[in-house]
Amino acid sequence: MPRRIIPFLPDQYYHFYNRGNNRQVVFFERDNYLYFLKGVQKYLVPYMDVLVYTLMPTHYHVLGRVRQGAKTSEFLKNSEVSASQTSEVSETSEVLTSSKQVSLAMQKFGISYTKAINKRFDRVGALFQGQFQAKPIQSYEHLLNLCVYIHGNPVKDGLVSLPENWEYSNYLEWMGLRKGSLVHRDFIEQNFGSSEEYKRLITKYIQTRYLPDDFRKYIQTLEG
Repeated sequence: MPRRIIPFLPDQYYHFYNRGNNRQVVFFERDNYLYFLKGVQKYLVPYMDVLVYTLMPTHYHVLGRVRQGAKTSEFLKNSEVSASQTSEVSETSEVLTSSKQVSLAMQKFGISYTKAINKRFDRVGALFQGQFQAKPIQSYEHLLNLCVYIHGNPVKDGLVSLPENWEYSNYLEWMGLRKGSLVHRDFIEQNFGSSEEYKRLITKYIQTRYLPDDFRKYIQTLEG
């Protein structure tokens, strides 16, 4: 299958997500979640600011802001591109396009995680439902609603009663309840004012499950 290159633009926000093949579990035990997060650090952080994430038993959500282009040598080193791929991405320009950086990093990440799970549980075949999905954030309101939705996902699906009770998201970092590197306090302050104000929005969503109609339609396309 030809490699899919999504047109990612620097300094733009994207919603990355994928679910298990046939909606199967993709995180079987705690170590799987932690291994996935190590992969986020290795494959994604060099090319995007990871702003919001939640890992669920059968799927994941990541909100990222794509960075400016990185040098080819750094990209090849961090992504562990194979020899055949090296000739493909080594262009005359020293700087790769953001699209190629992010797409190849995401694909290598998915392959790496699938191989690790297949080895750990002596399984074969696809783990995820095709390649990763990524959608650009179309409006400021969409951006804010997506943050709340991603962090509220474990409560929505009945896994916990409060988002801070779910270990596998960066909501705890957003609230200052856990130290971690996958958090950008400037993003929180610029868009929500403070962690306390964001918590009020999350609490309102949990209590009412209200989402604007246009955003609800967007979520339905993900779950379809």
